[in-house]
Amino acid sequence: MDDGTVALALIQALIPLGLQAVEDALQQEVLALAGARYAHADGHSGIARWGRQRGSIYLADQKLLITVPEAFGLSKSSVSRRFVQASAAALAQFHTRRHDDRQWLVLLLDGKTFAEDQVVIALGVTTEGEKRVLGLVQTATENKRTCATFLRELIERGFTAPHGLLVVLDGAKGLRAAVRDVFGDDAVVQRCQWHKRENVLRYLTKPQQAFWRRKLREAYAHGGHADAKRARRRLVKALAVLNESAARSLEEGLEETLTLHRLELPDALRRSLNTTNLIESVMAQIERETQRVDHWRTSDQKHRWCAATLLHIEKNFRRIRGMAHLPLLQAALTQHLTKTTTAA
Repeated sequence: MDDGTVALALIQALIPLGLQAVEDALQQEVLALAGARYAHADGHSGIARWGRQRGSIYLADQKLLITVPEAFGLSKSSVSRRFVQASAAALAQFHTRRHDDRQWLVLLLDGKTFAEDQVVIALGVTTEGEKRVLGLVQTATENKRTCATFLRELIERGFTAPHGLLVVLDGAKGLRAAVRDVFGDDAVVQRCQWHKRENVLRYLTKPQQAFWRRKLREAYAHGGHADAKRARRRLVKALAVLNESAARSLEEGLEETLTLHRLELPDALRRSLNTTNLIESVMAQIERETQRVDHWRTSDQKHRWCAATLLHIEKNFRRIRGMAHLPLLQAALTQHLTKTTTAA
C-alpha cells in the first residue's frame, strides 16, 4: 500500500476517528480559504462562505452522511496527518489514564500476536462487572521481567484490589512468574481452561482430537470441585496409556484450572472467567479493524493503531455475564486474603 491508501484504509477501519478527522479537515480548509466566520478580511480575495450542503463519504463500505461546507479541497495527506495526531492523543491517553476510579476484582492477562509482534494485554473487571482494557506491552516473549514491569506500571496508575484479586492467565510460565513476583499469595490464579485443553490436544493426532476435546470439556463441566478434579484425574490416567506427553501436559497446573470450582462459584460466573475469552474477543475485534493494513512501518504506528482501536472497542463493552454473582467471588477472595495475611 502507498501512504494515501494506508490513510484511507485507516479511516475505513476506525470510523469514529475517521469521521472526526474528516470534519476537522473540512473546517480547517474552509477557515484557510474564507477566513473566520463573520470576518471580512481574513480569507483569500474573492472567496466567501456559501453555507452548507449535505454530502457523504464511505467508511468501511458504509455510506455515511456528513454536512459539507462548500468549496473545499481534502487531500489524503491532510487526512493522514490528522489521524496521526488523533491516534497519538489516543495512545497518550491509553498509556497514562488512571485506574483508581474503579474497584477492581479481576485481572485477565494474555499474550497475543498483533502486526507480527507479541503483545501482552491486560483487561480488568470491576466489582460491578464492568470491563476495561488496562494496558498492553510489546514484548518478544511473555518473560517474567517484562511482564512484572508491566504489572507494576498498572499498579502505579491505580490498579489495586484491596479486597482480593482473581488473575486469569493463559498458562505462560513467564506471565505466571510475573504475577507471583508482583502480587505474591494475595492473588488467586485461574488458569485458562481453553488454553489448557488446546495445549493437550496438540500432542494428539487429528483423528484423536475431537474425542478428547469433548472429554476434556465434559470434565470441566462438573459443578463441584471434587467431581471435576476426579474427572480430570481419570483423564490423565487414560491419556497416559495413549500419549504420555499429553497426560503430563494435562496434569501440569491442573489445580489452577479448577480455581473457580474450588471457590464454589456458580456456573454462570465460571463460564465468564474460567478462560481468557474476554481478551480473545477484544483481539478478534482489533484484527477486524486493522486487517486492511498490509504494511506496518514503525512500532509507533502499531501502538497508535492498537490504542485507538482499543479505546473505540471499549466504548461498546458490556458487563460480564454472571455479574450478579460477583459478590460471592469478592467474599471468597476476601477470605483468601485474610488467610494469607494471618499466615504471614
